[in-house]
Amino acid sequence: MPPTHSHSNHPDGRLFSGTSRRRFLQTLTAAASGVVLSNCARNLSNPSAGNSPAASPSSGENAKTLHVFTWANYTDDELLKNFEAKTGIRTVVDIFDSNEAMLAKVEAGGANAYSIIFPSDYMVVEMKDKGLLTELDRSRLPGLSNLNPKWSNPTYDPNNAHSVPATWGTTGLIYDPARLNGKTITDWNFLWQNKGSLTRRVTLINDVREVMGATLRSLGFSYNSKDPKQIEQAYRKLVELKPAIASFLTNGWEDQLASGDLSVSMAYSSDAISLIEEQPSLKYVIPRSGTSIWTDTMVIPKSAPNPDAAYEWMNFMLDPANAANLVERLNFATPNKAAFEKLPTNSKNNSNLYPSESVLTKCEGITPVPTQATDLYDKYWTQLTSA
Repeated sequence: MPPTHSHSNHPDGRLFSGTSRRRFLQTLTAAASGVVLSNCARNLSNPSAGNSPAASPSSGENAKTLHVFTWANYTDDELLKNFEAKTGIRTVVDIFDSNEAMLAKVEAGGANAYSIIFPSDYMVVEMKDKGLLTELDRSRLPGLSNLNPKWSNPTYDPNNAHSVPATWGTTGLIYDPARLNGKTITDWNFLWQNKGSLTRRVTLINDVREVMGATLRSLGFSYNSKDPKQIEQAYRKLVELKPAIASFLTNGWEDQLASGDLSVSMAYSSDAISLIEEQPSLKYVIPRSGTSIWTDTMVIPKSAPNPDAAYEWMNFMLDPANAANLVERLNFATPNKAAFEKLPTNSKNNSNLYPSESVLTKCEGITPVPTQATDLYDKYWTQLTSA
C-alpha cells in the first residue's frame, strides 16, 4: 500500500477497496462443474488463506482454459457455465482472502499462473507501480463504454489503462437488534460504548486498512491517515476493544451471527445483503461518521498465460445483461451504467446496495499511503492480532 495518491470527498474522485463471499453450497456446485477453488471463504482465521498452489501454464493452460484469481463470491456456477457456452473457454478459479495475500502470491510467481486477477482499487496502484500489470488495449474492450462516468477515469487508474472496474460497495456493521435488546447501531463508536456487554461477541474484518481506517474515522480522522500520532491513537483505541473481539474474520462469521453466537460483525455490503436475504431480522448499517467505499477490478498480469481469454472474460463481464444478472445473484453494486439500468426497481432502491449521495459523501476510498505509514499500520496490526 505504498505511494499515496490524492482523493476527494466524493466517489467521483476517490473510488474505492473491498471484498465479498461465496456460499458454501455455491462452492460445491462450482467445484462439481470443474471449477478449482483454493478456499471456500475469504478468511477462515488464516490471514494468508487462498494461497494454495494454482494451476500453472505447464499444468495444462491452453487457449481454451482461463485461470482466474479472485475474491470468494465473485463467480458462481451460472457465470462460469455461461462464459464457457459463449466463448468455449473453461474457467479455473482460485480464491484469495486479502489484497496483500494476493500480491504476495503474485510476486512469488503466481502472475505466471493467472490471466485475470481481481485487485482492489488501491492495490491496482501498487501492482502498476511494481510493473506487474499489462497496459490494456482499449480497442479490445468495447464494453468500457458501458461504465458509469464515475468509473471511466478513476484516480487509482486514469482512463482505466490497467484495470476494468468490476464491483463496488461499502463496509459497515451487521447485527440483529433483538440480540442487542432492541438497541440501534448508528456509528462505529457503538462497539466501544457497549464493549462491556459485547465480550467475545464482535468480529472485525481481517484487513488492517479497513479496521484501522474505521477506528480512525470514529476518532474524526481520515481512513487514510498518514499521521503517526493518529495511527497510534487508533491502535490504542482498538486495544481497548480487544476483549469484545471474538476474531478477525472477513468471512466465516455469518453462521455465528445468524445463530446468535455473535452480536455484531464488521462486513462488506455484499456479504451483509446476502445474509439479510436469508435472515431479514438482521440489519446492515453504514456508520454515520463515515466508512470505506471500495471498487474491485479486473487486471491482466504482464506474464498472463492466456491474455486473449482474459479479454474475452472482461468483455463478458462488461456486457450489461451479464453484469445485471451478477448484481441480482451476488449482491454487489455494479459500476456498469448500462447494467444498472437493467436492474429491477427494488435493487436500484436498495440503500444497502446503492447508498444515497449524502451517505457516500461521508465515505472514503482506501488509498495507498507512504511506506513509513504502511510500516506503522503493519506493526500495530501484528501487535493487535497476535496479542
